[in-house]
Amino acid sequence: MTSTPARKVIFDTDPGVDDAMALYYALAHPAIDVVGITTTFGNVLVEQAASNALYLCALASREIPVTVGASKPLVKVAVPPPDFIHGADGLGNLPQRVITRGTPDPRSSPQFIIDTVRQSPGEITLVAVGPLGNLATALRMDPELPAMVREVILMGGTVLESGNVSPVAEANIWNDPHAADAVFTAGWPLTMVGLDVTHQVILPLALFQAIAEHHCHRATDTLHHAVSFYSAFYGQHDSLVRQVNGCYGHDVLAFVVLTNPELFTLQNGRVRVAVDGLAQGQTMMRRKEVSYPQYGWHEDIPHTQVCMAVQADACKAVIEATFMRNWL
Repeated sequence: MTSTPARKVIFDTDPGVDDAMALYYALAHPAIDVVGITTTFGNVLVEQAASNALYLCALASREIPVTVGASKPLVKVAVPPPDFIHGADGLGNLPQRVITRGTPDPRSSPQFIIDTVRQSPGEITLVAVGPLGNLATALRMDPELPAMVREVILMGGTVLESGNVSPVAEANIWNDPHAADAVFTAGWPLTMVGLDVTHQVILPLALFQAIAEHHCHRATDTLHHAVSFYSAFYGQHDSLVRQVNGCYGHDVLAFVVLTNPELFTLQNGRVRVAVDGLAQGQTMMRRKEVSYPQYGWHEDIPHTQVCMAVQADACKAVIEATFMRNWL
């Protein structure tokens, strides 16, 4: 009996506390092979994002190519990183960092995506959990890319749940709405993991304390510190999360969709992004086959799989079991 090979993944990310959580879930899971990390602005500036990715990999004794990518949105004016959520360093203001080695791959993130996908056509899954400038730029550089990517899973957007940067917009999409609309309309197999499900999965801080105590390792100690800062923010601003003393799972759910899709209810529909105005960053989903007079909803727009519901308790159990594995 042969086992299924691990899924090759390029992780497009802006670490970020929940990004760190997602990265370590991916490194801990035997069904995931992270072949590269492409970084972008978002939770921190892109240079800090690359530094954090290198640091997290070094703590976990993993040598994975890390590239520097989008430093600002394609069109809109950039906004300062949310240091009140993730800390000025993106990892909850670590009191100190151990000295590690490692420098970024000299290629840009879009070029790395193109090179890696072309080297292994049909094998690479892109898991994107930040603003989508790297993917949009790669599409512009290589229009044949959608036919060669195995799958794209992105954490971003919302259909029915309220937004987290406006009443209708989620932060990753809002940060670079023009890039997001290009990604949603590219025609590759695409799954959206948005606030409709991530707001259903609240991970207790006690879980990350237990993970740190189980492993007694600098990597999980660092994650516990970062999640503590992140949870404190949510505790001040979200009464539902405050009851749990934890945080939303957000980015890690993009990988849980990859490893355990049976825990999610998905719906197909055409998704577009509002690129300006009060609704900037809104992910609008055509859920019924209705002929609309508004331009932009024509039949050539590809379908997106959107996660609309999640088995939250089962999801949390998968996350806990994965982190408790012997992976460090």
